Amino acid sequence: MIGPSIKIKGEVSGDEDLVIRGTVEGSIDLAAHEVTVGESGKVKADIKGRTVIVNGEVTGDITGGEKVIIAKTGHVRGNIIAPRMTLEDGAVFKGSIDMDPGEKNAAKPAPAPAAKPAAAPTSSAPGLDLKSG
Repeated sequence: MIGPSIKIKGEVSGDEDLVIRGTVEGSIDLAAHEVTVGESGKVKADIKGRTVIVNGEVTGDITGGEKVIIAKTGHVRGNIIAPRMTLEDGAVFKGSIDMDPGEKNAAKPAPAPAAKPAAAPTSSAPGLDLKSG
């Protein structure tokens, strides 16, 4: 746990769940674990966790392997990528939510190359100018 009087700047990683009640700036990478930002927590970092629960303030992108929950006291300014998302009544959120992250990795046929446009014809007819420019 990062207590209310603790301030961390840098990269946070590890192999256990984390509760943040203090201030963290940088990055948080606990992709296989639960990350909880308590009501007094202030995070300016991208967060990666299996489950991310926000009761405090987060400025940064959140990636949840299983789910992301923004509680009624939570404030998030950033993008969220997770297969499941809960936004409780009263929560504040500004950003985008991607609940289908596998879509980007799915094999899609490459678009056909566009044909080159032909040169614009010119005309010597009076009053008709087809030249661009």
